[in-house]
Amino acid sequence: MRVDLMTREYTPYVYGGAGVHVVELAKVLRKLVDLRVRAFDGPRNPGEAGGDPGVVGYSVPAEITGANPAVETLSVDLQMACGAQGADIVHSHTWYTNFAGLLAKQLYGIPLVISAHSLEPLRPWKAEQLGGGYEVSSFVERSAYEAADAIVAVSHGMREDILRCYPGVSPSNVYVIHNGIDLDEWKRPTGVEAERARVLAVDFGIDPDVPTVIFVGRITRQKGLPYFLRAAEMLPEGTQVVLCAGAPDTPEIEWEVEGLVARLQQVRGGVVHISQMLPHNDLVALLSIADVFVTPSVYEPLGIVNLEAMALELPVVGTKTGGIPDVVHDGVNGYLVPIEQLDDGTGTPVNPQQFERDMAQRITKLLEDPELARAMGRKGRIMAEEHFSWEAIGRQTVDLYQTLL
Repeated sequence: MRVDLMTREYTPYVYGGAGVHVVELAKVLRKLVDLRVRAFDGPRNPGEAGGDPGVVGYSVPAEITGANPAVETLSVDLQMACGAQGADIVHSHTWYTNFAGLLAKQLYGIPLVISAHSLEPLRPWKAEQLGGGYEVSSFVERSAYEAADAIVAVSHGMREDILRCYPGVSPSNVYVIHNGIDLDEWKRPTGVEAERARVLAVDFGIDPDVPTVIFVGRITRQKGLPYFLRAAEMLPEGTQVVLCAGAPDTPEIEWEVEGLVARLQQVRGGVVHISQMLPHNDLVALLSIADVFVTPSVYEPLGIVNLEAMALELPVVGTKTGGIPDVVHDGVNGYLVPIEQLDDGTGTPVNPQQFERDMAQRITKLLEDPELARAMGRKGRIMAEEHFSWEAIGRQTVDLYQTLL
């Protein structure tokens, strides 16, 4: 069985959870099927692609470069669709490649599988980036979802969102297969590596012996970072706040976050903002010296970062929205922060001040009870081991493929 994975991100150009998902899924699928990966960001050479076989990268044609980003995306999708001839299954990830998958299905009569990592109707702020291109991305996503032979939702919350946003999709076509975690790559360092983590923390201006809350994620509306920054003003004195936050979606959200970080630094010490993308080992090191991980998202289909934190034995305080409750069990491996959200697609809290107070209260509870935090962290690691291995997820995916042939 030949499977063509269509993806916006792939090694070495990975910057978000969807990209991590595809890279890890491909490692497993390569053992089970004849796998081809079709990605953006231009041709790969063997060194850049990490030695992965069957990886083809495409560039935006010179004549299209500089057009609306949605148009640039479609120009790459056309090339991907041409390359998919001969595949038995085409599997697209995110709206960026859904048009390629849809064309391949129509051109070659092959089944289309879509992995739903996010939904355009629930990210209306993307109009800030794309302008009229947001209408294009929304049209592409809706058309592909309604035509797909199977849609993989990464959480039960995501499945509900798909059926609510796209009533033309048959519920029998939507399957829940969670994101996964490479447990060997994400584990708490010991011995020499633990000492290295402490040294690295100091190099970044972090005190490894101070109670620490850490956020990891891109600066986007959906990640809810401004709510956490305001909540952080209410945390106990002496708490250290580490923000591994970069790659802003727009100048506006970047300016907002920078202003809130500056204000937080004025009212309390121990606020460290790391804006560059960190190498994997450095991120593992910084997570390992933290005490609490926070996910303040207002929209989150699942959140691979939650699994990464769990694998490193960190309790997670996350918003009770989307797919977060699939991985964060309230009072077991962390706490869920209740939220009532506007139904306009933005995910905006109805009462942001209450949301921020509730977030601060749950983080504080873990900071003031280190034994409880450590116990929840250990339970999180066990949950990651038992339910979120990539091997199991890869097998479930292949089983789905086989039902479509």
